[in-house]
Amino acid sequence: MIARRFILSVALVFWLMPSLGTQAASLEGKKPNIIFILTDDQGYGDLSVHGNPVLKTPNLDKMHAESVRFTNWHNSPTCAPTRSALLTGRHEFRNGITHTILERERLRLDSVTLAQVLQKAGYATGIFGKWHLGDEEAYRPDKRGFEETFIHGAGGIGQSYPGSCGDAPGNAYFDPAILHNGTFEETKGYCTDVFFEQATKWIETKKGQKEKPFLCWLSTNAPHGPYIAKPEDKALYDGKTPNEAAANFFGMLHNIDMNVGKLFAKLDEWGLAEDTLVIFMNDNGGTAGGAVFNAGMRGQKGSPWIGGVHAISFWRWKGTLKPADCNALTAHIDFFRTLSSLGGAKLDDSLLQQSAEARNLTPLLENPAASWEDRFLFTHVGRWPKGTSPDAAKLNNAAVRNTQYTLVSETARGPKAPKDAEPKWQLFDVIADPSQKNDIAASHPEVVKKLSDTYDAWWTSLKGQYDINENAIGPKLNPFAELYWKQFGGGPTAEDYERMDPEKAKTFEASRQRQAAGKRATD
Repeated sequence: MIARRFILSVALVFWLMPSLGTQAASLEGKKPNIIFILTDDQGYGDLSVHGNPVLKTPNLDKMHAESVRFTNWHNSPTCAPTRSALLTGRHEFRNGITHTILERERLRLDSVTLAQVLQKAGYATGIFGKWHLGDEEAYRPDKRGFEETFIHGAGGIGQSYPGSCGDAPGNAYFDPAILHNGTFEETKGYCTDVFFEQATKWIETKKGQKEKPFLCWLSTNAPHGPYIAKPEDKALYDGKTPNEAAANFFGMLHNIDMNVGKLFAKLDEWGLAEDTLVIFMNDNGGTAGGAVFNAGMRGQKGSPWIGGVHAISFWRWKGTLKPADCNALTAHIDFFRTLSSLGGAKLDDSLLQQSAEARNLTPLLENPAASWEDRFLFTHVGRWPKGTSPDAAKLNNAAVRNTQYTLVSETARGPKAPKDAEPKWQLFDVIADPSQKNDIAASHPEVVKKLSDTYDAWWTSLKGQYDINENAIGPKLNPFAELYWKQFGGGPTAEDYERMDPEKAKTFEASRQRQAAGKRATD
C-alpha cells in the first residue's frame, strides 16, 4: 500500500511540475503579432503535404515548408474542450468542460484566458468565427479578453440546442448573421470568406501600430458539418471521393486554403510577415475526409485513439523561426504558456497554478531538436449522460500516453455491444506501432500499471473541477436567438420551443442538417 501511494504521489507531482521545458529562451518577450487559425473537424490527414491523395492544399503546403512543425501535437477529441485548453493552459475538465452542449461547454468564469493575459501585456485582441465556450453574456469572448468580436453562436452556424448553446435563428453558411461587438450584422458571402475578410480588415487597422502588437484568433466553423461548400469548390472534387460528404468537405478545405494564401499575401504587402507569428491548427480528429485518407491513424473525432487527437500544428514566423520538424510530445495545453512567454506577459502564481500541466515551447521553437523531458498527456472524451456520476465514466473512452506508449480504454458501442461491458485498458507502442493495431498489454503489465496508476492519480485530482457545469440549468431560450429577435423583431415559434426540449433536440438537429444540405444542392 505504501509503495502504491508513493508511485501515485510521484506520478502526480511529475505531471504537475511546471518547470520542465520552461527554461528561458531568447524568443521570450519578443512580442510578435500573433495570428492563430483554427479549423473545425479537419483531420491530420486532410492536407496534401501529409499525404492525402485527393485533396490539394498548396498554400498550407507552403506554410508547412516555412514553419516549425510540431509533428506529435495533441488536442482533445472534440471542439469546445480543445478551445478551452488552448486558452487556459489546462485540461478541459479543469475548466468544467465535459461536453460541447447542455451548459457543459461553458468555460468556468474564474478561468483566465490567453487573450486576457496578452491584453494586459499590451496586445490588441480580436476573435473572428467560432467561440463555443458559452453563449450567455458573462461567458462571451468580449468578457474573456477579446476587444473585437465577430462570432457565430453555439458550436456551428445554425445550431440550436437546449439551454444556452445556440446560434441566430435560421442561420446558414451563406450570408450568415454574425454578432459583431454585441450587434448582429447580416453579412454577404460564404462563412469562411466572411471570417477571413473581417479578420483581414481588422489586421489592416493595426498594421501601423508597432508599439501595440495584436492577437487575431481566426477560428472557422468549416469544415464542420453540415458539409456545405461553395459549388465551385465542391466541383473540384466531384467524382474523386467515395461520397458527396467528402467532396463537400474537401471543397470547404480548398476554400480555407485559398483564404490562407490571400491572408499571407496581405501580410507581405503590408510588411507584416516578419513581425507576425502565424499558427495553423485543427481542433480535433477529422470526420468526412477519413473516408479518403486518415494518415494511417486509428480513430477520428470523438475517439480516444490517436486519430481523434493528433493535430496539425504549424508555427510560421518569417526571419525568426527556422523551418523544421519537432517530434517532441506537445499539446494544446502548452499554447497558453508559450504565447504568454512570447508576448512578454508575466504569469503570477495563480496563473502558474492554473497552467501547471502546461509547458513553455519556446526552447523548441528556437531549437526543434532540443532536449525535452518525457511527460504524460491525458485524454477523455467526456459526454457522459447528464445527471450521472463522472466517476462511473472514468474509463469510458479515455487514454494516457507518454512518448513511447499509449494506454487506451474504449467503450463498446453499437447494437451488438455487450451490455454493461467493463472497459479495459489496451496498450500500444506508438513508436513501433503508430497505427495502434497490436495491443501489447498482456506482455507489458509493468507499463500498464505505470500508466494506469498515473491516470488514476490524475483523475482523482480533477474532483471539484470536472463537475462545475454538470448540474447547470440553462435558459429557456438560446441567448443568441433572443438577441436576434430583439434587434430584428420576431420571437420564438413552436419549433423553437421544441428545440429546447432535450428529448427532441437530437432529432431536430439531424433533420436541420439534412434540410440544409438539401437546400444547397438545389440552389
